Amino acid sequence: MTGLLKHLWGAERKSPAGRRAEPGVRGDAAAMAYPSVDPGLPVLAVDEILEQNADLIARIKLADGADARAFSTDLLPLIRRYADFVHLLPATSDNYFCSPGGLFRLGLEIAFFALQGTDGQIFSGRATILQRRDLEPRWRKATFISGLCHEIHRTLSHLVVTDSQGNEWPSYIAPLGAWLASVKANRYFLKWIPNAGEMRSLGVFALPRIVDADTLQYLARGNSVVVPQMLGSVSGMPSLREHNVLDQLVRRAAALVIDRDLRASADRYGKPILGSHLERYLVDGMRRLVIDSEAWKPNSERSRVWFGSDGAFIVWPNAAADLSKLLEADQLPGIPKSSETILEILLAAGVVQPQSESRATWDIYPPNARKPIEAIRLVFPDILFAGSAGGPVALERALLVAEPDVIPPKTSPTRSPAPAVAVPGSEVVTPATQHQIPLALERHAPPPIAKAVAAAAAVVEDQDKASPSVDSPGRAAVTADVPLPVRFAFLSPPHLNPPVRQALEGIIDTMNGSPADVAARTVAQGVFVPLKSFEARKVEPAIAVRALAEVEVLAIAPQTKAKTVVCEFCGETLSGVVILPGFVAGLSPSDFVATQSREGP
Repeated sequence: MTGLLKHLWGAERKSPAGRRAEPGVRGDAAAMAYPSVDPGLPVLAVDEILEQNADLIARIKLADGADARAFSTDLLPLIRRYADFVHLLPATSDNYFCSPGGLFRLGLEIAFFALQGTDGQIFSGRATILQRRDLEPRWRKATFISGLCHEIHRTLSHLVVTDSQGNEWPSYIAPLGAWLASVKANRYFLKWIPNAGEMRSLGVFALPRIVDADTLQYLARGNSVVVPQMLGSVSGMPSLREHNVLDQLVRRAAALVIDRDLRASADRYGKPILGSHLERYLVDGMRRLVIDSEAWKPNSERSRVWFGSDGAFIVWPNAAADLSKLLEADQLPGIPKSSETILEILLAAGVVQPQSESRATWDIYPPNARKPIEAIRLVFPDILFAGSAGGPVALERALLVAEPDVIPPKTSPTRSPAPAVAVPGSEVVTPATQHQIPLALERHAPPPIAKAVAAAAAVVEDQDKASPSVDSPGRAAVTADVPLPVRFAFLSPPHLNPPVRQALEGIIDTMNGSPADVAARTVAQGVFVPLKSFEARKVEPAIAVRALAEVEVLAIAPQTKAKTVVCEFCGETLSGVVILPGFVAGLSPSDFVATQSREGP
């Protein structure tokens, strides 16, 4: 380790007069020059990296139980290829295993403890004794590989590596060590990607650099479960049909290793960042409870989970006790028992949307509830329902509004002096009751019939024949004369992200074509665009939502301040955003329910 530090920071401290002048600096300025803030990482041979971790590799050899020859042909090649791929990369920028070589060390420790966990573990319990004896070495090797590559996805999502000339490492093409040798680099430099998300599924693209085809064939021989469970563990998407014992061993080992390093770092530096690795296990636990627990069945009586038109909510702190109990049964170390601590971790990870800076929970009104219930709100419902087959159906009502099933009463000029706001195709709503209309509750305020797509032509014809109501003058004004169809187009504001602008222009344009191909539809506050319409046009939904919110294009619900809504679209309940009508040519903002956002570009 001393040799590594010398490589990193220089073996000797030179005097200012002895420093090498920076390019373009002359005379006395050269003597005043300071060394680079980022010294980079040295290019070491794979054998040097293995030598620095010889103690841990020796422990892995003992845990494997094989002789030196078998170990050198079985597990050591995997370790060497892993070292060549990750080289001296840290696992994180300023958290656990953040020192040079941290990612390699992290993979070795997880693999070691996962391999130890296979002792006494019964795999393929329904198989015969002979079958289990034949499959046991395959299970052990697959568990070791899963532990070794548990965090390898970070090389593809969390950082960018360059040489001194600025050439970027093609991480999908070649291992880091091989690339450094090909460009003849002496040092390399890191750039951490800000706010990088947890994308463990990328690990499957790096896995072929570690595991060759012969090893995969060996693992798959005589069975059809070892390789799928190994891939499910590496990608973070274990099969829901069969319990993945392999993944359970690896997750338990990873939690133990990371927790130990965080505690050791806190002892050394006095600045612990405990709990920052736990969000993945908390989210995974909630998904498992939704699938396996009756108490977590969405929208059922006394359920922990409620899914309405204004988002997904989890009853809190009742759900925290269930979650803590589940993860304790998995024997994961470091899982907090306090609901406040669990909520803090979910908030820091961006999983939960707080109500305000001073309050993290919300008051919801489930069906038949006598009083409001405290709950946390998920940023996206898919966070919880990603593992559920088909996903639940959202309630046709908002959960954040008291008595949402009560429709505002009809009014007339003789009974109400307040001016009426005509909501197309619905009852007249006064300004006093206008705020009670949920954003995605269409039966309170259907879209403008006069300017709907061709699929609504039959509804327009029926309303033309109907006589106007005496106490609903707003309805008669809208349906008296139906204008000819107009062409819809997105009116982009300045400074909108170009890919988002192009995608939204194409989405709005589908409203001019066949109803079978439509990618958006009108709702009470504007035009509803499902998030999957952005995905179909290769635009990340989170980027699209943020870009549109920055230029004030979205209709924001006055009560929740939520940027996304849940709405019925082509027979499905989807998450999406609502574009203000003033940004869509062919629509009149006066025909829509007003929001707090501005209504024109």
